[in-house]
Amino acid sequence: MQVHSEIGQQRGKFRRQLLAWYDLHRRDLPWRVNRDPYRVWLSEIMLQQTRVAAVIAHYHEFLLRFPTVEKLAAAREASVLAAWSGLGYYRRARMLHAAAKVIVRQHGGTFPTTAEGLLALPGVGRYTAAAIGSIAFGEPVAVVDGNVERVLQRLVGKRLAGEELWETANHLLDAKRPGDFNQAMMELGAVVCTPRAPACLTCPVLELCATRGELAATAKVEPQKKREIQYSMPCRNNEIFLVQRSRDASVMASMWELPERADRNGSSPSFTLRHSITVTNYTVRVWRESPPEAVDGKWIPVNRLGRVALTGLARKILRKAAIL
Repeated sequence: MQVHSEIGQQRGKFRRQLLAWYDLHRRDLPWRVNRDPYRVWLSEIMLQQTRVAAVIAHYHEFLLRFPTVEKLAAAREASVLAAWSGLGYYRRARMLHAAAKVIVRQHGGTFPTTAEGLLALPGVGRYTAAAIGSIAFGEPVAVVDGNVERVLQRLVGKRLAGEELWETANHLLDAKRPGDFNQAMMELGAVVCTPRAPACLTCPVLELCATRGELAATAKVEPQKKREIQYSMPCRNNEIFLVQRSRDASVMASMWELPERADRNGSSPSFTLRHSITVTNYTVRVWRESPPEAVDGKWIPVNRLGRVALTGLARKILRKAAIL
């Protein structure tokens, strides 16, 4: 392949320089303490579509509640969702729970040791299987996530897609230290070869990079949408009134939230906050008032909210109100 021939003569040097930089400058992240497959797997699922800074606190709390895959498999789904609350994309938590049950019931609590075997687990795709396989078990298989994709494209100086990306990543992979190499590639993309204004002067492989900066944009960024939403926040005697989403809801099924307010007129809200989901920016207005009529909900003691599977927005509102 042409891309391979362009970087083939330099890949040994690339590996050495990248790994030397990683050994000196890698971030001190809790899931890098050891190569325990349970911890590696948990971190990789949490990090999907979520920033590292947002994951760290949740990672520690989740491990305190479910320190082993056996504990996670034995837990109720509601408890898992409650521990996950605030990370969003709750399907990940459900798949994590389902995969834990498979590992315990079908594999005796032992993780499959290859990317191919890991792919059979619920919620584990090609990237996650390769990450766990290489980091926890030393399997020589490359990963491709958004950070790695950006590094590879800038390195070779052109857009890559599909199998070409994976083949290029595997061509560069250091088979002796596959886990460290994969983490180094992701680390480089996260802290140096960033989406905008990459810090090229601090890049350990600058001399080997064809682009030395950003590739020309090929598509316009989707503009942010704006929306307003209103909620009631009924409180009484250290209880809060919440409603539960249906089990077949398309997003956040079975999660608990504040009742949405139908009346768009009347008094001023008790407080307002901002909330963003993908390309939508929400203005959220909240009223301290009685539950809306004909709404099927439940009064829940405030001291039990930590074990309730709240939506991220509900948790944000309750923290703003100093209830959580």
